[in-house]
Amino acid sequence: MDVARINFSHGTFEEHEAAARQVREASSGVALMVDLSGPKIRIGDLADDALTLEPGASFSLRPSDARPGDATGAHVSYPRLSADVRAGDRVLLADGAVELRVIEAADEIRTEVVRGGVIRPRAGVSVPSDRLSEPALTDADRTSLPRAVEIGADYVAQSFVRRAADVAELRALMGESGPPIVAKIETRAAVDDFDAICGVADAVMIARGDLGVELPFEEVPILQKQLVRRALDRGMPTIVATQMLESMTAAPRPTRAEASDVANAIFDGADAIMLSGETAIGAYPVLAAEAAARIARLCEDKGAEHMAAGAPPNAQTDADALAYASVALAEADRDVSAIACYTRSGRTARILSALRPRVPIVAYSPDGAVVRRLAMVHGVDARGCVPPGETQGRLGLMAWLVSEDSSFAAGSAVVLVASTAEPGTGPNMLEVHRLP
Repeated sequence: MDVARINFSHGTFEEHEAAARQVREASSGVALMVDLSGPKIRIGDLADDALTLEPGASFSLRPSDARPGDATGAHVSYPRLSADVRAGDRVLLADGAVELRVIEAADEIRTEVVRGGVIRPRAGVSVPSDRLSEPALTDADRTSLPRAVEIGADYVAQSFVRRAADVAELRALMGESGPPIVAKIETRAAVDDFDAICGVADAVMIARGDLGVELPFEEVPILQKQLVRRALDRGMPTIVATQMLESMTAAPRPTRAEASDVANAIFDGADAIMLSGETAIGAYPVLAAEAAARIARLCEDKGAEHMAAGAPPNAQTDADALAYASVALAEADRDVSAIACYTRSGRTARILSALRPRVPIVAYSPDGAVVRRLAMVHGVDARGCVPPGETQGRLGLMAWLVSEDSSFAAGSAVVLVASTAEPGTGPNMLEVHRLP
């Protein structure tokens, strides 16, 4: 794994803190992503571990009744739900496992089960996002932000984003020095405002569970390809999420369809795939993570001809032009085994990644947080290093680092990308370094 996601929708802060500590103790290179709850509606506790709802049965959603639920109904976490829905609305539970139709919206919402199925405690409740009056950034999210920073979040994922202004509001709360923001695309409004969201977020997550509830499910595969492509063209890292290896929640092997789903996300150009229930509540969390990694590794090793093309050349800045020249050198010279860059913020590595060079990108940074954040970016092997000395310079430091690194083949060449030492200077130096 490259990133550990801690979902603030579940558990206590003490549990989140303990999980973060365990991740840090296990690996210094794995990034932490805190996933804010957002205006996600969930049912409450149930009298049993699982509840089967039968088609045609009545089922009530009760905002004001926190008793454990049963076959007649259950508590919902959104107090204003009865004011936001109306008779005839469709309500889905547990990512669409159960479909309800609203019969009457009063103090408790009376529904009929249209499609039955199994639900578990704290299952999600999905209604059309344009019905909800609650803002994308909730009071609970505002309370959670300091805690996310306290446990050392490398990324903050924002749930149920609807427009670019939602992301800008979160950034204003955290400040420019706060962790990068992953905007979760799971509403129709977010799809409509996708390009503007990419302009203010640091990465995007194609969250197919709620997206498949908001939109016809048959549209999601096409939409996934379109959004990943549009993000890649902008140099925006993407995560594809939800039910990647869903059967491994209970089985030790994925289905062939799931293996193809993971592979297609990689071929689409996604930077990362995310496991959810498979590792959060599944019976085979380690096997699920290993399966995902095996599929990804084989796709990258054997499926190069199926990989999405990189972003189009962009020379709006010196950094863009230098990155494009580096990739062109790597393509032209078959002796080049890698592109190495020195980066203080990770931006140079992300620009290079979006161009999808045929060789790996080795990013050196003196900032441990930057090293962890780059773990999610496609094709980047991020490594810590000491800052260059006053006389050595970044280019000299990198030449020494790659010469001392046994992972580079003897006799090969490495394209070095760096900048002059002045603060605020982007990359403006390029050198082909031949290894002895």
